[in-house]
Amino acid sequence: MNHLFNLFNELRRHGKLAAKRHPMYEKNRFGKFFMYFMSIFWIGYLIFFGVSFAKLFQELAPNMEPYHILNSGLLFILILDFIMRFPIQKTPTQEIKPYLLLPVKKNRLIDFLLIRSGLSSFNALWLFFIIPFAIFSTIPKYFGISGIITYTIGIYLLMIFNNYGFLLCRTLMRERIWWILLPIVVYALLGVAEFTLDKPVSTFTRDLGEGFIEGKMSAYLIVAFAIAVVWLINRAVMSKLVYIEINKVEDTKIRTISEYKFLERYGEIGEYFRLELKMLFRNKRCKASLRTITILVVVFSAILSFGDVYDGVFMKNFIAIYSFVGIGAVILTQIMGYEGNYLDGLMTRKESIYSLLKAKYYLYSIGVIIPFVLMIPAIVMGKLSLLSAFAFAFFAIGPGYFMLFQLTVYNNKTVPLNEGLTGRQSSGTGFQSLVSFGTFGLPITILFALDAVFGEVIGQWILLSIGLAFVSASHLWIKNVYNRFMKRRYTNMGGFRDTR
Repeated sequence: MNHLFNLFNELRRHGKLAAKRHPMYEKNRFGKFFMYFMSIFWIGYLIFFGVSFAKLFQELAPNMEPYHILNSGLLFILILDFIMRFPIQKTPTQEIKPYLLLPVKKNRLIDFLLIRSGLSSFNALWLFFIIPFAIFSTIPKYFGISGIITYTIGIYLLMIFNNYGFLLCRTLMRERIWWILLPIVVYALLGVAEFTLDKPVSTFTRDLGEGFIEGKMSAYLIVAFAIAVVWLINRAVMSKLVYIEINKVEDTKIRTISEYKFLERYGEIGEYFRLELKMLFRNKRCKASLRTITILVVVFSAILSFGDVYDGVFMKNFIAIYSFVGIGAVILTQIMGYEGNYLDGLMTRKESIYSLLKAKYYLYSIGVIIPFVLMIPAIVMGKLSLLSAFAFAFFAIGPGYFMLFQLTVYNNKTVPLNEGLTGRQSSGTGFQSLVSFGTFGLPITILFALDAVFGEVIGQWILLSIGLAFVSASHLWIKNVYNRFMKRRYTNMGGFRDTR
């Protein structure tokens, strides 16, 4: 046991040293400061909701204890937590190849990866809701401080279980998109059982939550057993995928591969168009990112069009903006990172990077047609005006892409094209997260400010005008980005080589 602890501690120390020696360490520190600020902001919201729900449940159901109501709905909290993880939590990675030269078992490395995922701070996020709820509900009255502590531990174990369930689904979805049906089918079956079999799910979660409060060992053992099962499944799946990645096992199925020959007529821009399309549709990592964001955009568009949960002004505008910005942002936050794998070849031709940047801009600008088409039902049903759709679309490819393209100058970290588990820790840096957050938050902020001053319709016309102005000047700011990149090209190329 002591040997395992020393191994895990050493791997953790290596990860910290790798982060400090990373070419983007300084940019990451700057972005992380802002992300910590936003985390504190959302923690405040969760504390507020925890206190509010405790008092609200007492008023709505005076004959029931507030914690009984919350425990009956634990399944909905787990579903919400599962969905929230998609845009926030990435699949963890562990650089495995160097350690295989040492007398270290591959499964030990995978165990470390799973432990790191289980200890993620995101798993403790809901505790900022649960603890205030427990304090201001009737738990202290009947069970004292020990009831709050045991309840908190139980909910934390549930979140760890949810984390490993999400990790399994996300890992499988990276390989085959059809695995998205796994969580959908599981939650659908639980929903059917809840509403057709005399509420067995809510009764089970209510009893489980009460078992946590009372400190019953059986309640903890149930969750611990579920965690162990999902852990072992994750380990088996990851072990197989690690073998495939390390040994470069190729898919031998014969496929028809498009060469996009119709783009030849557009010269060098057309060639880079083809390069970008091949990168998106032939490389595992790019395909996984594109699939995930496409699914989210489809789901958000469907909710906006056919549901009434998010009919509020803020959420309606946020979903629309997220849909228009998301597809471009998920790739462009790593702009030049994928090209870092073969940047030396691109640099051998004059102006090739400029043509590459223009091709990227044209491609992802055309890509907003996808969310626009998905928004048509919402426009027809009056949930979203046609003016709003055009304003958000042009603002996304105008100021939104303008901000994202600035990362061209500062990104100097190579992003692996196909390694999903065995590469270096490759989650986005804090600086990238800051820029990405700006592309979503800026239009919302500007829109509400314009609405307050000029009214909704005039505000949207102004937003559209700003977007059109940036689109019209795109050749100027892309050229500026190119010139600044070329001034830093040797520094950036050194960073790309160091992180391959």
